[in-house]
Amino acid sequence: MEVVNALGRRKAAVARIYMTAGSGNITINNRELKQYFPQATLQYVVLQPLNLMNVAGQYDIKVNLDGGGINGQAEALRLAISRALVKIDAENKTELKKAGFMTRDPREVERKKPGQPKARKRFQFSKR
Repeated sequence: MEVVNALGRRKAAVARIYMTAGSGNITINNRELKQYFPQATLQYVVLQPLNLMNVAGQYDIKVNLDGGGINGQAEALRLAISRALVKIDAENKTELKKAGFMTRDPREVERKKPGQPKARKRFQFSKR
């Protein structure tokens, strides 16, 4: 099997992955998965598409993660892994799409407006 590369994004996070046949090693920015994402919930999010397709120990994944916070990075990596699995076998797409892993979450942070402390919050109104 040749190297399959894919891209995943979420908020400001970008995950570029290179998937090859192997023994299930996931290296993120030259660190192990458990070292990069110490929380079990984030590790679970990353491994969801692999567990759904029952291929958890079959691929080595090298990841370049950039931008955003840890939750956005984990979800960007999930999308990238899902896209790579579809490139490997197009029949995986229906199952991954049904689970919601093929859709890029379009929600972004709303910009701060001038004259306000945050995007939607207003300064306290004073009648007199």
